[in-house]
Amino acid sequence: MTTTLITTTLDAEQQRIAGKALQGTVVDLIDLSLIAKQAHWNVIGPHFLAVHPSLDELATVARNFTDEAAERATAIGVSPDGRAATVAADAGTTGFAEGWTPDAEVVETIAANLAAVIARLRARIESTEKADPVTQDLLIGITARLEQLHWMWQAQSAQPSAQRRRLGQLLSR
Repeated sequence: MTTTLITTTLDAEQQRIAGKALQGTVVDLIDLSLIAKQAHWNVIGPHFLAVHPSLDELATVARNFTDEAAERATAIGVSPDGRAATVAADAGTTGFAEGWTPDAEVVETIAANLAAVIARLRARIESTEKADPVTQDLLIGITARLEQLHWMWQAQSAQPSAQRRRLGQLLSR
């Protein structure tokens, strides 16, 4: 990432901190969108019809947030780098295997990737608190939406414990 041409009201250290957070976010979100599409094309199994469109939704959300983070970087005079080599080298996702993938495995893998991205976003939220509250606010919004999606992906594979099933049976009498 280079810092030239576009000026900012942030001082150099604020710009460095916010730029680093935004660059990491761009990379993670690009990879998350690619993982979602890879899963979308390769998911198989009895829950295909439920999982398949959810993967498109995740890819769209990740791509839209990528654009927001990249444009915030440019607004503060930082050139974002979304090249394939940069994404491959720097993304903090857990990845996705090649080939046909059973729907249950897709759900678990997507939830794990979301958790990894969210953990990195939370660290970036903390690092940008004083340096650039505007960037922090953007990261908070991205994190909130990804946490919602994380919950939805986890719910697809969650199994109630025996104790909760028993409680449910008792309450339904």
